[in-house]
Amino acid sequence: MASTIREPIPLEAAPASPPGLSRRPEWLKVRAPHGETYEFVLRLMRSKRLHTVCEEAHCPNIGECWGRGTATFMILGDVCTRSCRFCAVKTGRPLAVDWDEPNRVAEAVRAMGLSHVVITSVNRDELPDGGATLFAMTIRRIRELVPGCTVEVLTPDFKGSIDALRIVIEARPDIFNHNVETVPRLFKKVQPQDRYEWAMATLSNAKKLWPECVTKSGIMVGLGETWEEIIDVMKDLRAVGVDILTIGQYLQPSRNHLPVERFYRPEEFEELKRIGYELGFRWVESGPLVRSSYRAEAQARALSRVPRPAEREAAPAPQIRS
Repeated sequence: MASTIREPIPLEAAPASPPGLSRRPEWLKVRAPHGETYEFVLRLMRSKRLHTVCEEAHCPNIGECWGRGTATFMILGDVCTRSCRFCAVKTGRPLAVDWDEPNRVAEAVRAMGLSHVVITSVNRDELPDGGATLFAMTIRRIRELVPGCTVEVLTPDFKGSIDALRIVIEARPDIFNHNVETVPRLFKKVQPQDRYEWAMATLSNAKKLWPECVTKSGIMVGLGETWEEIIDVMKDLRAVGVDILTIGQYLQPSRNHLPVERFYRPEEFEELKRIGYELGFRWVESGPLVRSSYRAEAQARALSRVPRPAEREAAPAPQIRS
């Protein structure tokens, strides 16, 4: 049956938001973070000397997520070797790798009682493996201390290196995520040290290294892309087998970052979600405040092919031939 992907909400039907618009629409307003659980998570992160992308990237959902006792840990420090113009994470020369960090992350996961955790990092282009080894160590240490906890990783592109990627994939994360972030035409403007080809190679190679790997990617809208360009990226992601897609509104972290070119309406996000499912994605989260980790635990529970401890115990013993 032929596909009927269409554009029922043409972009020209909605006036573009003035560049640098500071006043957000009502659907983008969130409550300031507060509450006992939020304070507990904050104290825990400080006591373990850990970083979260929730804080470093000024995530609008920090109050909601921390209030539920969930967080996305950012390993390999808080200084990035790249200078993406949408990102609030610091740029510069990072400190030496902290090899005890995987243990502290796992201890924090245990203290928080998490059943799902997301691990991301800054770019570490000065390292031979781009930081892949620390990702693998963190995955394995969490599995040791918190059996049954599902683990999602959101990694850099490792400059398209399949050798670095192999280190992460062999640790068998429940979900492997690399965000493409924007459309090819805007890469130089939005993330000048990144390449669209590296992003696609990373996602494609993850499936080649482990065909059962659940892969995920995300894109921001509101940076000046067209509707057609968004759909083209979605098609490219499906062509390399990506299972999960997230789409959210770009929000300017500060005046030093790229301005918002346009605020998308909630119904437009719903239409992108519909198109995503029509293209064959197994899970689509699309909304103004959607970020990579949005509903991540539900995705892992529904789609992960990594055996849980109970499943491993229940598996039949291998037959030994005489």
